Amino acid sequence: MPVEPSRTSPGGQLSAKMSTLARRDTSPELALRRELHARGLRFRVQLKVPGNNRRTIDVAFTRARLAVYLDGCFWHGCPDHGRRPHTNGEWWAWKIARNQERDRSTDRQLQEAGWHVLRFWEHEEPSAAADAVFGRYRELISTPE
Repeated sequence: MPVEPSRTSPGGQLSAKMSTLARRDTSPELALRRELHARGLRFRVQLKVPGNNRRTIDVAFTRARLAVYLDGCFWHGCPDHGRRPHTNGEWWAWKIARNQERDRSTDRQLQEAGWHVLRFWEHEEPSAAADAVFGRYRELISTPE
C-alpha cells in the first residue's frame, strides 16, 4: 500500500464541516430504501460484512445474500461527478484511491463468502437502482442452490 502523502491542515472551519457529514442515512440512501420498500422488499441496514466487523453493507438482503452499496461521487471517485480538491490534491488522490481499493476488497470478501454485490452511484435515479436490485433479488431467491 502506498505511503500516505503529507497533508496540509484544512483549518478549523472546513474540519468542522467535514466532521458533520453523514456516514449513513444520506438522502440518496433513504431515497433508494424508500423505493425498495415500496416494491415490497425488506432488508437490513448497515449489516456487518461477514468476517470483517470494521465494514458494513449499506442494504443487505440476507436470504438472497445480496449486498447493495450506494457510493458517494466524491468519496468513491465517480468518473462523471467526482471532483478532487486543489488544496491537498496529492493527499485527496491517495485517499480516494484507498477508498476504491477498500471497495474492491469488500466486494471480494463478500463474494468469497457467497454474497452477490451491486453498487450504484449516489447520482443514479433511485427508481432505476431499485428496479435493478428488485430484479437481482428475485433471480437469487428463485434459483435453487
